[in-house]
Amino acid sequence: MPGTDVGALWTGKPLVTFLHEGYGALELLLQTKAGARSPAAQILVQAGPGRVRRASLRAFILPQLAPSISCSIAYEGPAIAVDSLETPPLLDAETFLADAARVVALSPSLSLAFLDIRGLEDLAAEVAEKVQRRIEATLQSAAAQGSSAAQITSERYALFRSPGDTRDLAAEVVEAGRAEGVDLDAESFASNLPDGGDTLCVLRAMRYAIEACLKDDGLANPQVAFSEALKRTFRDAEAFRAVVKSREFQVHYQPIVQLSSRAVHHFEALARFSAGAGPANAIRMAEELDMIESFDLAVAEKVLKRMRAPGAGLLKMAINVSGASLGDDTYVEHLLQMTAGSPADRKRLIVEITETSALADIGAANRRLAALRETGIKVCIDDFGSGAASYDYLRKLSVDAVKIDGALIREVQTDEVVRNMVRSIVELSRSLKLETIAEMIETEEVVTELKGLGVEYGQGWLFGRAEAEPRTQLASAAPVRRRGAVEAWG
Repeated sequence: MPGTDVGALWTGKPLVTFLHEGYGALELLLQTKAGARSPAAQILVQAGPGRVRRASLRAFILPQLAPSISCSIAYEGPAIAVDSLETPPLLDAETFLADAARVVALSPSLSLAFLDIRGLEDLAAEVAEKVQRRIEATLQSAAAQGSSAAQITSERYALFRSPGDTRDLAAEVVEAGRAEGVDLDAESFASNLPDGGDTLCVLRAMRYAIEACLKDDGLANPQVAFSEALKRTFRDAEAFRAVVKSREFQVHYQPIVQLSSRAVHHFEALARFSAGAGPANAIRMAEELDMIESFDLAVAEKVLKRMRAPGAGLLKMAINVSGASLGDDTYVEHLLQMTAGSPADRKRLIVEITETSALADIGAANRRLAALRETGIKVCIDDFGSGAASYDYLRKLSVDAVKIDGALIREVQTDEVVRNMVRSIVELSRSLKLETIAEMIETEEVVTELKGLGVEYGQGWLFGRAEAEPRTQLASAAPVRRRGAVEAWG
């Protein structure tokens, strides 16, 4: 602590004797490995009788001094009275999940506990507020250091608990209610997070568990819901890794045609797993578990192999890349390595950026995409207009084309607002010298509408479904209506 002479005050004494709260946080911090600095943990330091100071604590081990552990404490404000401390509010479900990665990274040896509390709904507002404050204080005091409890439904609460914590939270909550003259019914459930498990898989399972708690089937038995979600996530993740590693998936090709001439311009490569199924659910899981980059590269590898096969001619291919795969340089570096021996292939390759996983750093992603475009690889924004990020992508990314989301195309004839939206997208794209592609085209009437709006290229069942081999000569297609299937990558 700069400016403070702690020699006489602190030397030779256990650090925990100076902490009002935060001993559990100190235990977590001391798990720090040599050469690494721990995340900051919030603590309260004794500052005299009945007074404390808020501070942040970090631990680090210098390799040359290992195993000795160094700590730094930084005060955050003046001393305050203990009685003035307020219990932090409970988190909502989304915030709880968003913070879970940090908590589990600090200590994977935790349990995820659920607490059901009944008897609050009929209380007068003033009484309910007092009881709720007592419940919050009870749960926050039991939450593992560095974490916070959450309220995920009107009756259900969730929190991380430290190993060895044997407190009966249900009994404590019932007693808290009695202190305010209220009879509550409480029941708690807990499931341990597996030691040494895949942290990201655990977090995915936690999301399943929280979502299950919001559904009827999860309300009955949250412990079983969480346990089953955990097992299912591990099983699905391992299966996905095996499929990607062995390349035991197929790539089908759907044509994109020039609307004015009906000539095939290029093909979109669409991954297919067992029985020709689309990979939407697997993709979402892979993005959350940080496995999508290897899959995107595996698809690119298969597509490039097909482009180089005898008789392929000058086939042009579009491959999809998740926003998550553009989070670092690896994807771009590997794709450029794959095409380094055949620079001409790059001019026949289009990368479509999907919005299934948002770009964390658009500026950095743009630099990576620029590296592709410099070699001749084109870049397209996929599903444009489907999400809040679309226009942000267009504003901040240097691209060559936009693919207009199929949800808009399906209503372009029947909804005047949608028609004006598509018109605006086309006009904006034209002003930026970008090509426009419409997806999910199913009828000749839609083609006529799109040509009138100025859309250049189209994709959909009217022109052809995704097939195992790219077909440049298209059969005359009758209007067709899809029945629930979605021809999409993710």
